[in-house]
Amino acid sequence: MDKGQYYGTGKRKTSTARVFLMPGTGQIVVNQVDIQEYFKNKTQRMVVNQPLILTDTQDKFDIYVNVRGGGYSGQAGAVRLGISRALLVFDPELRRKVKKSGFLTRDPRIKERKKYGQPGARKRFQFSKR
Repeated sequence: MDKGQYYGTGKRKTSTARVFLMPGTGQIVVNQVDIQEYFKNKTQRMVVNQPLILTDTQDKFDIYVNVRGGGYSGQAGAVRLGISRALLVFDPELRRKVKKSGFLTRDPRIKERKKYGQPGARKRFQFSKR
């Protein structure tokens, strides 16, 4: 384990997160703002912290995140994936534990495109028999 910086990229829906782990005290900064300020929802903060709690590394790293696109929920999922990938760069031995919890799986669900001649992706105009 060398001292330095560990990087991971995470994506979810239309959000992309670039995550940098550096040895530190457990501070998490998202887009130059503290995580408490950025993710006001407790559930979203919990999602971001899941890989750190699982690997017992909450107080070992300072985490700096740049995240763009989508809403807060998608961004939280992207940050979680980025942190999980960065932890594997730090210590490949964590892979089995992190993968078993499903934190390395990129959630493929994105918005389906609207189809021409219809009001939405799946919705159809009302059928009229006469």
